Formats: sequence, C-alpha cells, structure tokens
Amino acid sequence: MLKIAWSPEYAHPLPENHRFPMLKYELLPEQLLYEGTVTQENFFQPTALPQERIVRVHEQGYWQRLRQLELTPAEIRKTGFPLSAELVDREVLIMGGTVQAAKFALQYGVAMNIAGGTHHAFTNRGEGFCLLNDNALAAQYLLDEGKARQVLIIDLDVHQGNGTAQIFAQEPRVFTFSMHGGNNYPLHKEQSDLDVPLPDGIDDAAYLALLHQHLPRLLERVQPDFVFFQSGVDVLASDKLGKLALTHAGCKARDRLVLELCHRHQIPVCASMGGGYSTRIADIVEAHANTFRLAQQIFF
Repeated sequence: MLKIAWSPEYAHPLPENHRFPMLKYELLPEQLLYEGTVTQENFFQPTALPQERIVRVHEQGYWQRLRQLELTPAEIRKTGFPLSAELVDREVLIMGGTVQAAKFALQYGVAMNIAGGTHHAFTNRGEGFCLLNDNALAAQYLLDEGKARQVLIIDLDVHQGNGTAQIFAQEPRVFTFSMHGGNNYPLHKEQSDLDVPLPDGIDDAAYLALLHQHLPRLLERVQPDFVFFQSGVDVLASDKLGKLALTHAGCKARDRLVLELCHRHQIPVCASMGGGYSTRIADIVEAHANTFRLAQQIFF
C-alpha cells in the first residue's frame, strides 16, 4: 500500500503573503482523493521528530536557537519565512513525516511525503524556505538504526541541494546527486557527490537524455539499498523561479524513470515533494499528482 505523510498543519501557520505556493499542501491530497488515485487509508498523520534525532544532523546550538526563536534577523531573512513557534512546529512535523515515510518505504517499496524536500537546510542554518533537512534526517535515521547500508539521494529540484551536500560531505554512506539549474539559486553551490548543472531553457528531450545518462550508471556505481527522491516540480517551463523549459509530460517522464529504476532494482524509495512555483496553482498540483499516480501504477 502506498503510504503518504500528510497533516493539515503542513499548510499552516504560514503568513498570508506566503500562502499561495503552500496551497498545494491542501489541494494535492484533495485532488488525489477526488480522482481515486488514493483513499484516506493511504494517508498517515505524521508525528513530530524527537529532538535527539534532529541533533544527529543539525548542530545542537542551531537547533536550540531555532527552537527558542533566537535566530538573528539576518538568519531569518535567509530562510524566507518570519520565524514563529508554529512554523518551527510545522517543520519538525514534516521531518517526522519523512522519517516515518522512509520506514513505510522499507515495508512497501515506496512511500511519500506531501511536504518535505527541504534541501537548503544546512547543519547550522536554514535557507530558502528550509529550516531543517528532512531527507538528511531520514537518511541518518536509517544509517543509525542499521536499516540501510548505502543511501542515494536523488535531488531533481531545479535548485541545487546545497544543504544536503554540505551535511553529507564527509559521509561516504550517503551519495548526493543533484541535477539543477546551473544559473539558479543558490548563487554559491556546494559540492555534491555528483552535480549536473543545467543550462537555462533546457527542454524535455535534453533533460531526460542527461538523466538517462547519469542515473542508471549511478545505481550501478553506488549500489544503494535506499533512495530518497526530491521531486520538485519547479523544473516546469511555467515555474516563476525555475528558468528551465520542461513540460508536464517531461516532468512525469522524469519521475517515471526514477521510480521505475528503483522498482526494477528493488530499492526502497521515499519521495518528498520539494519546490513548485508556477503562476497557476493547477500546474503545480497536476505535476505533483503525477508523482503519486506513477508510484501507485509502478509499485502496486
């Protein structure tokens, strides 16, 4: 059964001027239920990730200052959100959702988080709408608990997974792969284990050719026994922040390649939704919905 982490708190308590891009957290589950891709049984209510798990990845001092709302104004500006206790609680809930989804993926082959993909969070700071790093925390959990030997993080959001790269720079058991807009945020890129910077305006054919070139080889080279997939849909041509030119069909083909490879190689995969900033909310929801549709078709 496809298990999906979701909570109404994912869409709250964000300030009004940040509400539009976050509407997807309300609309996506409604769409999946309406069309019959999933039922209520597929969803699970995540629980907050315990502090002892958070500090396995994030520095104790940073976590304490975040929890006590003591970040400096400059640090808060970098996150993109006004800091509040409710916002921190939301982030910790999302972290728990990805860790729990990873455990379901071990059981069912695939699991997903409606939110997550917070790849701009470093060990000691947040950036780009990310306070804590869910894929890093979940990967560390699997390693700590002996549930994975070698993890591959496939980050196909349009922005480089800079925080994830920094967190695992010295950890050979986690291989970070980021295929992203070369001229996009962040201005300063970290070094992933494999970075594939993309030119502005790249189309479906060229994008998919690059992914076909790299991903199967990576599975052979890395030999992962668990995959985290950051499936941001800000690669779409309609995205306000993306600078790429993928269609919905191209984005869906991207997801199909990742999920089919994991299924074929019997590698459990946990997907987090990542970014999406198209002008029409329907474009964001449709692109994300394709990821869930494919997971159902391929694994079940």
